[in-house]
Parts: sequence; structure tokens; C-alpha cells
Amino acid sequence: MRYAGLTDDPETRKQAHGNPSDWWQRSFSAENAARQWEKDMLAKGYKGDTGGKGWRYGYTYSVTSNTRE
Repeated sequence: MRYAGLTDDPETRKQAHGNPSDWWQRSFSAENAARQWEKDMLAKGYKGDTGGKGWRYGYTYSVTSNTRE
């Protein structure tokens, strides 16, 4: 299973998710583009939820027994 989310503090979020080894992130310059990316990722089957705090960085990773959603 894959997880996708948005944050303004990717280092803290990465730690909160258990430091996934396949962490990937990208940056956004506009909130509407970030929110649309998040909706698109969820539509593709990624786990996550919309409306979280922050939007400047989008991230994905694989959920494993060593990581947290």
C-alpha cells in the first residue's frame, strides 16, 4: 500500500511516519495545485486523507510494518 499526503514540514512528517526508506517529496508554489495533486493521488488508490494542515510539500511512501500511516 502507498500513502500520499501534504505538509509544510516534510522532515517532521517523515519522522512521524517512521522514516520510510522510499520517501519521495515534491514542492508546490500554490495551495490549489497541491490539493489537486493530493486528490489525484487518492483517486489512484493511495491511502491518505484531504484537508490536512500544510500544503507546500507533497510526499509519498510505502506503508510497511516499519512505517505508520
